[in-house]
Amino acid sequence: MHLDNSELGKKSAYQTQYNPGLLFPIPRAAKRSEIGIDDSNPGFSGEDVWTHYEVSWLNAKGKPCVAIGEISYSALSPNIIESKSMKLYFNSFNGTRFASESEVVATVVKDLSAAVGAAVKFMLIAADKHLAELDCSNKLCLDDLDIECDVYQPKPEYLTLDSTALMVKESVYTHLLKSNCLVTNQPDWGSVFIEYMGQKIDHAGLLKYIISLRDHNEFHEQCVERIFNDIMCRCKPQELTVYARYTRRGGLDINPFRTTRTSYTFVNHRVARQ
Repeated sequence: MHLDNSELGKKSAYQTQYNPGLLFPIPRAAKRSEIGIDDSNPGFSGEDVWTHYEVSWLNAKGKPCVAIGEISYSALSPNIIESKSMKLYFNSFNGTRFASESEVVATVVKDLSAAVGAAVKFMLIAADKHLAELDCSNKLCLDDLDIECDVYQPKPEYLTLDSTALMVKESVYTHLLKSNCLVTNQPDWGSVFIEYMGQKIDHAGLLKYIISLRDHNEFHEQCVERIFNDIMCRCKPQELTVYARYTRRGGLDINPFRTTRTSYTFVNHRVARQ
């Protein structure tokens, strides 16, 4: 499972015949330990939700079928899947015949569940059906704050409580999230949504903290857990949810969701850049 053995950052053959061996799982525990998260009791629940816009296979007569795929699995699963390997895996469906759409779904569920070490949900969405857009009307955008930035590596010290000491329940978001791939250094662009209850967090400091990840190298899931953990440690809210929607790369978007809430209903609504 060492990243040196993955296809990430390497020239890869385009395989069009079904090959589950292309999937490359990565244990969550090592990166969590770097930021002080106990993998056996991380202090949150949540999901990793992927949208794959380039799912295609052949039917029994050899005619191509296309669809959008939605993949989700628990944030408590032992592994994540490296995103290039996910793309290569789905590419291997492109020249493979399946008897039915249900066979495609069952195959993906079996293979991905084995890779992440937990139950995976997968569904196919018609290619002409648009995902609903996330409603931001009840959320506060931080992007117009007039702040000065000169730090582009994670600086949790920017996270402070507002001087008013008000107790609030609020939802804020920014489209200014950017980090870089852990291996290739290619940019990952995203929008992050933060909902919390507790003493009010200073908005300018929160935005500067999110911006400070700009030159940081980490996978999507790990960045979201870093944000979650830093807010919990520095601001100590009673409840916290951190949800990022990243723009797609290679036809895939990854949307990690972490929360202290014991129950929630996740809805896969996109944002404009997706």
